[in-house]
Amino acid sequence: MSAAEAVHGAAAAVHGAAPSGGLAIDPMHQFHISTIYPLHIGGFDVSFTNSAMWMVIVAAAISLLTIAGMGKRSLVPGRWQSVAELSYEFVSNMLRDNVGDAGKRFFPFVFTLFMFVLFCNMGGMLPYSFTVTSHIIVTFGLAMFIFLGVTVLGFAVHGLHFFHFFVPKGVPAALLPLLVVIEVISYLTRPISLSVRLFANMMAGHTMLKVFAGFVIAMGWAGGFLPLAFMVAFTGLEILVAFLQAYVFAILTCIYLNDALHMH
Repeated sequence: MSAAEAVHGAAAAVHGAAPSGGLAIDPMHQFHISTIYPLHIGGFDVSFTNSAMWMVIVAAAISLLTIAGMGKRSLVPGRWQSVAELSYEFVSNMLRDNVGDAGKRFFPFVFTLFMFVLFCNMGGMLPYSFTVTSHIIVTFGLAMFIFLGVTVLGFAVHGLHFFHFFVPKGVPAALLPLLVVIEVISYLTRPISLSVRLFANMMAGHTMLKVFAGFVIAMGWAGGFLPLAFMVAFTGLEILVAFLQAYVFAILTCIYLNDALHMH
């Protein structure tokens, strides 16, 4: 959510007064999922929502960037080609540094994952948009898919020897039962930590913007100058956080892939 959208949303909420006489501003309303096209199949609600619409928009934007950027592969790259090549090199270096040459075959997956999370985060900063990654069901779905895929990969590469991943080397035998339990719990909590980190950062930042927008409206344009200035600065910080969270999500995926391929 941008600063302009936050102020506009807060201003619209002024028309509804709270019972106590204050402003009825709900900073959580921006995360509401609304149905665009209702659809039920076999008793399940599979309606097309605003969240699904923005995921389609993100997928189309990523496809457009890569196709437009690499359509005319000139020796002197233009703006679109430069962006596409920088994205490619960024993810490629990330995989090479964290997984090694064995990670090259996973480049399409990691690149798609990084670009999807990045565009979802950045798209949420546009006025009147919807932040897909502010919902735990989306981030947990991605994290669980990564967790299951990496676990299957570990067993496919190492077989039952993959269980040695939970046994630290050079540890006294007396401490092994405790440390193995700790390692297993740490491994099983990976999808939770991976998903909550992204979801919490996106939701907290957008909520904070809406709260300060309420301060701007409540205090008036003269008295609200300070919270408005803070909102502008905080919007810049949110853009940085949007990129960093996509980077963290992708680099942790690379680390998990490295664990599955090379173990400790």
